Formats: sequence, C-alpha cells, structure tokens
Amino acid sequence: MNRPHVVVINTGGTIAMRASGGKGVVPASEPPFSALLPHLERHARITMDDYLNVPSPHMTPRHMLALAQRVQATVRQSDVHGVVITHGTDTLEETAFLLDLVVKTDKPIVVTGAMRASDELGADGPVNLLAAVRVAAHPESGGKGVLVVFNDEIHAARYVTKTHSTNVATFQSPQHGPIGTVTQADIFYHHAPLVREHFPAQALAENVALVKAAAGMDDFFLQACADRGVDGVVIEALGLGNLPPAMVPGVRRLLAARIPVVLVSRCYNGMVLPVYGYEGGGRQLHKLGVILSSGRLNGQKARIKLMVTLSLSRDLDQLREWFRQ
Repeated sequence: MNRPHVVVINTGGTIAMRASGGKGVVPASEPPFSALLPHLERHARITMDDYLNVPSPHMTPRHMLALAQRVQATVRQSDVHGVVITHGTDTLEETAFLLDLVVKTDKPIVVTGAMRASDELGADGPVNLLAAVRVAAHPESGGKGVLVVFNDEIHAARYVTKTHSTNVATFQSPQHGPIGTVTQADIFYHHAPLVREHFPAQALAENVALVKAAAGMDDFFLQACADRGVDGVVIEALGLGNLPPAMVPGVRRLLAARIPVVLVSRCYNGMVLPVYGYEGGGRQLHKLGVILSSGRLNGQKARIKLMVTLSLSRDLDQLREWFRQ
C-alpha cells in the first residue's frame, strides 16, 4: 500500500519545548519528534522540515508570510499529499488564517501544537501531531482550507480561536463548532467551511493596529494611530458594532486621512450590523465610511486580513467588498 507523503514543517512553540530548571519552559535544542516518527510513519511517509524554533509570541506577520510561501512551494511538489505545521498556540490562529488566505491549494494543510511541554506529564503534543498527520493524509481532508487539529477535533482556520490559557481543549470555533473529529478508527467530517478566499499577496501591510473598545473609552489610541500614520485600524467594538461617543473623533480623523477602519465585535458570537443611529452607533459609523466586517472574524483575524488585502489594494470600496465575506 502506498502511503501518502506528508511534510511536517516545524516552527517551534510549546510542542517543541522542555522545562529547563530555573529557566522555565524554553525551546528545546532540537524538536523532540524523532521518537514519534515510527508512529507517524504508520499513516504517511513523513518528511520533517525544521524551519523555525521560536515561541509563538515571537512570530511576526513577516514570519507568517514567509511560512506561507514555504508551504506554497511545498504543496506544488507533485508527490506531496499534504502539509502539517507545528506551531505555538498563542498566535496559532493568526498564522493558520493567513495561510488560509494566501496559500492556493486544495491539498490538506493542517496546523497543530501543544499546551504542555514535551517533557511534562500528560504532554498533548504527540497525540496532536499524530492526529494532524492522520488528517493531512486522509483522502477527505482536501479542499477544506487550512485546518487546525487539536484535542481530536478538526477546526476551520477561519473560525477557530484560542479560548483558554491552560486547557488542552483550548481551541474552539464559537458559533460554528468543529468541522470534524479524529477517532482511533477514522477521521469523520460533519461539514465544510462555506467561505474560502484567496489573495495572492506577496507582501503585507504590516502596520495595522488593533484597538479594543470598552465602556467610557476615549479616542487616545485612535489619535495615536493617526499620529503614527498606520496602514489601517481594526476596532473590536461593543455588541453589534458600537463605540463610546468619545471614540468617534478619532475615527473621523483616521477616515479623513484615508486610513481604513474595520469594525468587528468583541463578542464571541454574532456580527456587526448598521443598526444603531446614535453617536458612536454602528449605523452612524457605517455612514462615516467605517468598514463593517460581515465575516464574523475576531479582531486578530480581521487585522491579518487587512494586512493581506491592503497589500493588494488601498481602495476603500474594494476593501469593503472583501470584508463582506
């Protein structure tokens, strides 16, 4: 029986860390995956690509784009069936979503990691990596966009988010749920993502700010963004897409400077809509020219999407159309 060829690209994170005495949990000198190879090889022919070994808070959008280009080159190889990427969990959802937007392929791309270091009792890295390889090798995993596999669940990169700082079941997809399940017997899919987008970005507009609105907040951070001349701003708004009135002058200044402002909700579920017409309400902001993200993206993912799309167009109408997805 010919086993599918799966390339595992390692980028670091807790899955590749060990406890080091008084130094805490730190990156291991080498990713500790060699002992797993016999188990992985039962399901696929494995090629290990030790690309990076960094904690995920050290991952930058530039790193993510370079990784996307590496993945694109890998999936172009005719003998490669799928790709698995090991990654730290803190920024995993951002990397997975950027890959989902930028890499053009129907081959499976699976991102996984761990919440516990490799030498901790009950380390979850080995079982997550094994599950990810099985998903990448499975014939039904293609054409679903980038997948995140964690704790025997398969999530779409577009919807998944880290919800807990320590729990091994940290990755959840609010409002959508997992699209599939990993069992000892097989891989089972329940549904597939309805939205898939591709943007052929070769660079990123990296200077995009993310601001979270809160009760009684003023426009200090928005004015700072205007002073800095950022490429764009994403605001996590209240509820349906509303802001405290004192934030509105900052929004007006950004728009006057032709700096795109994208609005998402700070709620886990739901979306932003132009309903409320009072000062700072979503209807007023929409009329001012703020872009309402209709795709149920959280703030960090909307920021990634704005970085990607701004590299292709600065036209506000075009950006508004792209953020309807």
